[in-house]
Amino acid sequence: MANSSFDNNQVQLVNSFVELVSTPYKGIINANCWERTLIGDFHEIIKQLETDEQIVNVEIEDLIELQLSKQGALAREILLNDFKLLSDYGASPNLNIIKSYDRDSDNPIFPTDVYSFHVDRSPIPTDTFLCTYFGDSSEIIPNSQAIQKILIPEIRQEIKERFQVSDENFESFVIENFYDLHYDLTPNTQPITMGNGHLWRLEIDHPQLQVPPCIHRAPLEKNGQSRLLMIC
Repeated sequence: MANSSFDNNQVQLVNSFVELVSTPYKGIINANCWERTLIGDFHEIIKQLETDEQIVNVEIEDLIELQLSKQGALAREILLNDFKLLSDYGASPNLNIIKSYDRDSDNPIFPTDVYSFHVDRSPIPTDTFLCTYFGDSSEIIPNSQAIQKILIPEIRQEIKERFQVSDENFESFVIENFYDLHYDLTPNTQPITMGNGHLWRLEIDHPQLQVPPCIHRAPLEKNGQSRLLMIC
């Protein structure tokens, strides 16, 4: 993997699913990547299962029943295998066909949707797993190249004034409204595109975890192009 496109100190490359889930994060590493070159026609699956809905949650039973070409069947086999690997590990994978996510454009402070660079939070110490099989993929950035938006003085002051939040209540307010999960990029930051076919494990925000959570975002989808994503 010396020629990997993920040549970044934040990303740790592995060679199998077992390594993906068992290799600990350390230092500034908060993303494990099982880098893969997949075969098969994933777009064929999208064409058969997408609807007018912005997000379709693909049921495994519906996936199995599809009448597919040889290349489509190869893609389905990969999806079923990834679903089983994650399920057997104890995760709860969802296979989604995504045209677009809901936008938070009316937020008076800043958007808190998945198109904003953010970290995931969970009440239990766990991980975010995701793989984009078709379409534009998500992006991650090093924590050293980002600043929590609530630490920007102008934003911090606007939150206090607009919502009449005292210094004592500020932390609980931003947590309750998810403002603390979102980040701005520092100048000249180059996001890392996560690519197609690679299965990722990302650190989340939880007080028991030892490394900073992984900052990431969903891509802005191109008009007319759906994405095929497994996430949990």
